[in-house]
Amino acid sequence: MTDPESSPPSSPAPAPDAADGAAPRPSLRGLLRTAGGFAVAMAVMNVATYAFTIVAARLLGPAEYGAFGSLMGLLLVVNVLSLGLQATGARRVAAHPGERDLIEAEVLAATYRSATWLTLACLVAAPLVGWALDLDDWWTALTLAAAAFPLTLMGGYAGILQGEQRWLPLAGVYLAMGLGRVVVGGVVVLVLPTAFGALLGVAVAAVLPALVGALALRPGIRVPRTGRVARTAPPGRARGAQVLREVAGNSHALLAFFALSGADVVAARIVLAPEDAGLYAAGLILTKAVLFLPQFVVVVAFPSMSRADQQQRVYLRGLVVVAALGALATAVTALLEDLALLFVGGEDYAGVGPTLWLFAALGTVFAMVQLMVYEVVARQHAASVHVVWAGLVLVAALAGLAGSVAALVSVALAVNAAVLLALLATALRREPTSAAPPGPTP
Repeated sequence: MTDPESSPPSSPAPAPDAADGAAPRPSLRGLLRTAGGFAVAMAVMNVATYAFTIVAARLLGPAEYGAFGSLMGLLLVVNVLSLGLQATGARRVAAHPGERDLIEAEVLAATYRSATWLTLACLVAAPLVGWALDLDDWWTALTLAAAAFPLTLMGGYAGILQGEQRWLPLAGVYLAMGLGRVVVGGVVVLVLPTAFGALLGVAVAAVLPALVGALALRPGIRVPRTGRVARTAPPGRARGAQVLREVAGNSHALLAFFALSGADVVAARIVLAPEDAGLYAAGLILTKAVLFLPQFVVVVAFPSMSRADQQQRVYLRGLVVVAALGALATAVTALLEDLALLFVGGEDYAGVGPTLWLFAALGTVFAMVQLMVYEVVARQHAASVHVVWAGLVLVAALAGLAGSVAALVSVALAVNAAVLLALLATALRREPTSAAPPGPTP
């Protein structure tokens, strides 16, 4: 989840505890069952979604792209419910294979309810969003609700596929997300080169991965390990409430991170001039690219971080890898500023060129904070999330003092570095505890 701009998976699925009952597939399926093969699918998704971002930046221009960037920052926060559903589905399905059919029914029920509630909330909040972001009309804000519904469905479907270790259809979901964004979204923004058109393209494209997930889970396709076609029973009210509570807990941790990582672009829209806000949003294209560059580290490290029987402090090795990749990206950006400028939109955004290395550094720190948040999720240390919320408050408080693009990105960089150090210090002090997810309640 990844954000809606690149939509990375919410969390890697736990390691399989038994072989699938499905018959062996050709070599492509075998490739996609490996971490390397799935990482390729993720990379294609990320490249495709960032291609759409670059196309939008070039077609919209700084002012309209500033509005679109702010809306995507809000969609990043809205999409956290999808990520919470995915994490919950993956953890429950993989941890309790004997109750798979019932658990999947519970997750699907929670998914449909959550998608409906979230869409209604976005519709109600549309006037406030339009006012806060100084949008020309409410239609643009209403489109946020249109995107939220299919994205939430996708999260629930992806979580079940992830828990079942069905890498081929899960890869199809992510590929549909990325390729749909660049193809369908690109066509829409080409016809309607406005913030409304760009967000409408995102909403229409989001239907594709939801359809892929739904097709992969339809009867006759889902085959449990016993070899029998899955038959799901309607979940009880108590079970459904438990799933929703777990979704809420997982979503809370992820919401804190995505709110923090999206706060600066919203602040830019409020405290900077429209032209400067557009430059800031363009710089964040590079930030998000660096953020998701080491996503495979989370994919590889998360299962070990989740299991009490594995060596502790796996996250420390992950932080070293993330920091090294981020430092390399920052150095390349500083040395090849003109090339980096092409990546974020070209000469129309030349004003952000001298500060692009700061945006790359911010992406590095974001990636390290993200890894630590997943450490919190893996070990179920909910209290640590308060550190991330404190960072959000600091960004909001200090953003008003920033009168330029360079000043605002420096504020975001300093605050996120402080959050990273606080999370790391807290993790190092904690005693190892079991991270096994709770089983279903009778």
